[in-house]
Amino acid sequence: MAASDVPIIAPEMLLLAYRSGLFPMADSREDTEIFWVEPRKRAILPLDGFHCSRSLAKALKSGRFTVTVDTDFAAVVEACASPRPDHPETWINQTIAASYANLHALGHAHSVECRIDGELVGGLYGVAIERVFCGESMFSTTRDASKVALAWLVALMRRAGYCLLDCQFMTDHLASLGAVEIKRADYLARLAQAFVEPPRLTLPQAYCELLEEEDTASSSPGKRIAQSFTHTS
Repeated sequence: MAASDVPIIAPEMLLLAYRSGLFPMADSREDTEIFWVEPRKRAILPLDGFHCSRSLAKALKSGRFTVTVDTDFAAVVEACASPRPDHPETWINQTIAASYANLHALGHAHSVECRIDGELVGGLYGVAIERVFCGESMFSTTRDASKVALAWLVALMRRAGYCLLDCQFMTDHLASLGAVEIKRADYLARLAQAFVEPPRLTLPQAYCELLEEEDTASSSPGKRIAQSFTHTS
């Protein structure tokens, strides 16, 4: 199917779904259908409860990874949808990929990219609505890359004035980083509270603000991010 022939979910419908606590999935990458999901238990990552291990702090401080926001959204989605040894199947079909690309073009979906020497080695993407970031998927082809991307996301959300990071489903990986599972009613209550007022900044604005501080600070953004988690954990 040509890219121009791929059906997409109307952005208004997609944003309304997120505001209602739902999100779309497909049974496989080749499946042409989507279905809507509203988990009975929802995984969230409290922004003040992110667990930054010593090894992750070291990776953040090392400067090994170059971290960017919204520089290659399509590549991050494609990498998340690609089969990997620990992730042979995906729920990201062509309709979902095209729908989020459209949402990104409208400024509602964002990606965080991790690179080493210019090569994309990890990242994540999701949907931002008011003070909520609904994480969709993340990938890593080298150790710590997706963790570094998530650490940057949490730091940027805190800086921007967000209050809820939705991880959808709990995994051992997310639990190790501080994610917790809550009931659907609790999630919907937190979601409603997050819509009471807008964030101070958008995520790209928070990223630019963080980088601008590098000119006057003696430490790199990665070092400051690692230190901020140490001070709040």
